[in-house]
Amino acid sequence: MSVRNLDHVFRPRSIVLVGASNVPGSLGRSLAENLIGHGFKGELSIVGPEPEVLGMATHASLDDLATGPDLAILTTPAETVPDDIATLGKRGTRAAIVIPPGFAEIGEVGRERQQRMLDAAKPHVLRVIGPNCLGIVVPGINLNASPLKTKVLPGSLAFAAQSGAVLSTVVDWATYRGVGFSHLASMGAMADVDFGDLLDFWLADPKTRAILLHMEGVKDARKFMSAARAASRTKPVVVIKTGWSPEGARAALSHTGRMAGDDAVYSAAFKRAGMLRVADLGELFAAVETLGMGTRVQGDRLAILSNGGGMGVLAADALARLGGRVANLAGTTVDQLTALLPPTCSPVNPVDIAADADPERYAAALELLLADDHHDAVLVLNSPVAEDLVDANADAVIETVKKKRRPVLTCWLGKEIPRPARRRFGGAKLPTYDTPEDAIEGFMHLVGYQRRQQLLLQAPTAIEIEPQPDVSAARVLCEEALEAGREWLTEPESKRLLSLYAIPVVRTETAATPEEAGRVGGRMGMSVALKVLSPDIAHKSDVNGVVLNLAEPHAIERAARAMLKRVQEAVPEARIEGFSVQEMVQMPGSTELLIGAKTDPLFGPVIVFGAGGLAVEALRDIAVALPPLNLELAREMISETRVHRLLQGYRTAPAAAIDQIALALVKLAQLVADVDLVDAVDVNPLLANNNGVLALDARVRVRAPERHGTARFAIRPYPAELEKLVTLRDGTPIYLRPIRPADAPELMDMIAKSNLEDLRMRFFTAMKQLPPTLAARLTQIDYDREMAFVAHALNGERDGLWGVGRLHADPDRQHAEYAVMTRSDIAGRGLGLRLMQEIIAHGRRTGVSEIFGEVLAENERMLTMCERLGFRRERSEEPEVAHMVLDLGSA
Repeated sequence: MSVRNLDHVFRPRSIVLVGASNVPGSLGRSLAENLIGHGFKGELSIVGPEPEVLGMATHASLDDLATGPDLAILTTPAETVPDDIATLGKRGTRAAIVIPPGFAEIGEVGRERQQRMLDAAKPHVLRVIGPNCLGIVVPGINLNASPLKTKVLPGSLAFAAQSGAVLSTVVDWATYRGVGFSHLASMGAMADVDFGDLLDFWLADPKTRAILLHMEGVKDARKFMSAARAASRTKPVVVIKTGWSPEGARAALSHTGRMAGDDAVYSAAFKRAGMLRVADLGELFAAVETLGMGTRVQGDRLAILSNGGGMGVLAADALARLGGRVANLAGTTVDQLTALLPPTCSPVNPVDIAADADPERYAAALELLLADDHHDAVLVLNSPVAEDLVDANADAVIETVKKKRRPVLTCWLGKEIPRPARRRFGGAKLPTYDTPEDAIEGFMHLVGYQRRQQLLLQAPTAIEIEPQPDVSAARVLCEEALEAGREWLTEPESKRLLSLYAIPVVRTETAATPEEAGRVGGRMGMSVALKVLSPDIAHKSDVNGVVLNLAEPHAIERAARAMLKRVQEAVPEARIEGFSVQEMVQMPGSTELLIGAKTDPLFGPVIVFGAGGLAVEALRDIAVALPPLNLELAREMISETRVHRLLQGYRTAPAAAIDQIALALVKLAQLVADVDLVDAVDVNPLLANNNGVLALDARVRVRAPERHGTARFAIRPYPAELEKLVTLRDGTPIYLRPIRPADAPELMDMIAKSNLEDLRMRFFTAMKQLPPTLAARLTQIDYDREMAFVAHALNGERDGLWGVGRLHADPDRQHAEYAVMTRSDIAGRGLGLRLMQEIIAHGRRTGVSEIFGEVLAENERMLTMCERLGFRRERSEEPEVAHMVLDLGSA
């Protein structure tokens, strides 16, 4: 369930407040005051024990209501809530806000109560906000269904918070700054409506331009990631995640009953979704200021204008520290500033226009900067040296920006003196900050959002793992270990598993006894490393279970006997199964790395990369990413670590083969996707130099999964099981498969090879070419919510794509829109019909209730095909367009 009936929450026509009271300071009194006093225009009813509340007549019980209202607000004790929800549902209510605590956060009794509440709501699809929350505010319709006393301003920012305290603090700060909201939602325990639901709802809301989230945890990782990825492509989404420390995680659990989870994994999820994470309330305030004003930038170059050199330098230092760039102004701009400003001023960036700068100087200097295209935004600073000019200078900036609207941020320093100026900036929708550092943080939030959008729209490199992975052999290897009662593969088995996915590993053999170890080493004919083999010893070096550079068989045998004695004394309970003997390899100039995988309880499999070797835990230099991966995502992951600097080469050391490291990460992610028995992988060290990579040691843990196949993943991987061979009407065999991100160039080529009339029929306009950003969006799809099947000849991609059939479902899978196009030179062979049949079958498989599409009335070929497939034609608002609908429930 996602957005169903959320319109009853945020756009109710009628409301009932249950538990209203006349007792001053009570929750029921506060809610009644806000619902009445803020001027909600819909129908309001009150249920409570008193005859009237604030002059309004009350009802003694829910049964006394004539009809069920759209939205119910419950302030009654927790034990009464399940029965109230059942009554409301039967009377037609479709949404409720449950304010009181006393549910899952208090233990078993509360969890049972919460489940009874959900069971009562489910038959009626009655959506529940909370419990243990403050409610909602929708300023645009004068709805304050919360105890907040602040008059929330209307605006374009939506904010959801699990903590009512965080929500009220942000609202108070934003109101002072003139920042308004489209919606506020206190989420509480999220028994039903969660962040994924609200992201989907606000994505479709035209009045919401940016989204803020305060979260302690999520409950459905895949739903959250699907909603977050969709929302972030269109609107900035900023998140502050608390509960990252052990102490904070325990507090979060007691607060909302929600596990906080691994913070590094959350960060990886936010980044993969294109969301911007902030660390604290100060950063969140900066994000509110920036995004609430609707400001956007195209890059990280900032021009700085100040009436004091010191403040300009502070801003420049903060910009460099956070990864932005001080813009190099055009020479003509510097010349014009030189002519404009007194000799004591600085015409280069950061531009210093002196402490005595008046409105005329501010306006003239800013006008020159706004005309310069060598920057992406301007930060205007003012120190209150001349107090009588502070407000006038602010007005000059506001008027100048009106003439040439480009991204401008402001910072009027001080506490009391600049208050009126800051309010002026808020009224003019210009972001304003208290300090240069806050302003730079706000600017870098915009830069971060822009960078994440670029990453989302980046067309990945097409790769094929060669040789093809032996999935069945890999699965058998893991199954045999589980059947033997083992949780860990042996080191040789682990390396064998990696080699099945073409990850280079050092040659390794096993020996049961010291004598056999000597013989095995002798056969290798080179120096070897000897390691103890035990399912009970995770880190062999910790128990002196590794000896290097052994050359002679007798030396290997002696080392094995001594090792056996040492290990048995150090870990007497450990089961010793023998020894592993591996070649000593020479990789000059190599760096020790770590690659691995683990299964997070919320987000499923995650991939890990970082500095390796014995000091891996001390260095703690790692990056985490959610699979599936491509080369671009893997390179981005590598670049997040400190060891990346070493890999780029230094002095006489050549750069490592970073593409080979990235490819190893992609292969590891594929292994985890293919074999759901793999629970954790630790490859340490993975040696990397300019010639490639080599795994020296590996450990793999296997476990029967709680969720099978790709259901474990927060992001559904490529569904290879949907690939198939089919035959067209004219007997031509073709290959149908789901679209891949790497298909973007082929899709653009297909459009280029089609005639304008065919393109007009598909896109309703004579599109001559497909823009790269749109091609990226059409190929980088969320396989959990949408599907696109591409068709091409059996000779692979050499003839390009022949056609595409697409199905995009709403979050509830109630409705899905289809689109089909075939290349002009393929027309008449039945490919369009075959693609339509495939997407209809996919809709049925995934539980879609209805498929619809918009078809030009003159497109007789498509209309005829739709009618043959059972579509009905419905009236459209546009006479030249036919609205075609197929009911999958009865078709």
